[in-house]
Amino acid sequence: MAGGSENDDVLEVSLSHNEADEAESMLKGQAEIWRHMFAFADSMALKCAVELRIADIIHSHGRPITLSQIATCIDSPSPDIAYLARIIRFLVHAKIFTATAPPGGGETLYGLTPASKWLLHDGELSLAPVIIMNNHPSLTAPWHCFAACVKDGGIAFEKAHGRQIWDFASENPEFNKIFNDAMACMTKISIKAVIAAYKDGFDGIGTLVDVGGGTGGAVAEVVKAYPHIKGVNFDLPHVVATAPAYDGVSHVGGDMFESIPYADAIFMKVLHDWNDEDCIKILKNCQKAIPKKIGKIIIVEVLIRPDDNDLLEKTRLVFDLGMMAHSSYGKERTEVEWKKLLEEGGFPRYTIIKIPTLSMIIEAYPA
Repeated sequence: MAGGSENDDVLEVSLSHNEADEAESMLKGQAEIWRHMFAFADSMALKCAVELRIADIIHSHGRPITLSQIATCIDSPSPDIAYLARIIRFLVHAKIFTATAPPGGGETLYGLTPASKWLLHDGELSLAPVIIMNNHPSLTAPWHCFAACVKDGGIAFEKAHGRQIWDFASENPEFNKIFNDAMACMTKISIKAVIAAYKDGFDGIGTLVDVGGGTGGAVAEVVKAYPHIKGVNFDLPHVVATAPAYDGVSHVGGDMFESIPYADAIFMKVLHDWNDEDCIKILKNCQKAIPKKIGKIIIVEVLIRPDDNDLLEKTRLVFDLGMMAHSSYGKERTEVEWKKLLEEGGFPRYTIIKIPTLSMIIEAYPA
């Protein structure tokens, strides 16, 4: 009997441990779902900080400042400090701002972090316009249509707004400006990383065509860094019609599905906007536009590696969902998908170069 009682005690302890482990697992699971459920709060708080210019206010003082000092500089005759305190508390917890108690006592001092420096409107590199764009109601609405797209197919943006994004932008000048400002910021960030990392890649290039280059900002930065290059910004006629003048850059209107201006090399960052069939058409036209032996294409795009522990890998996956929300069948691609696309488009040889931003460089050569 005594032995049986001891076994019962062991069983009870074992069950108790299993129950504790199960309870801890359930709590962790619950916490994870809550975190994902309210992930939008991070975006909304960031948007609030950008709209109130909190980072700019702190930066203008050149040192950490108090809540009341921040409130005084907000563009409002009577800002609600209690609301402001709750927003900043959340952003301090998210490590966007710092909060420090002065050694001698007094009000808490709020300062910048490496993250909040990306919120500065006048910073050399800023994500502030991108935060405003991605939290615009017109761009968040299509995310609510994902289930409908899975069930019925179709384009999320079109389901939300009755038209595709380019038509919507042309009909809404305010949205169009927000969108273009954000794209310009993202281009500036990626092109700076490209120029820094691809130093030898631009040597030997006499002419460089940016296919789908918009108003020419990207190729202009390359030419500025490498003045020996003659830059060509190639996009639809109505797009290049509004492009500003840049030293060493000519603007050419046309259709990349028809033909592409001849050059030593082609620069592209637009293939994620198109489905595979359209990308292959564009790549085949690129092949016709460069020298067979020494020509190359320089693609700057997101490359998804789901098992990568890279700091930006989750964001790359988010970008793919963003393409699902906002583009017409565009997507971000894995290396396997890029390899297939390049081979079918006439570029079987390629090299991938990692750069310190979301995109990577894919340097590809014709057969």
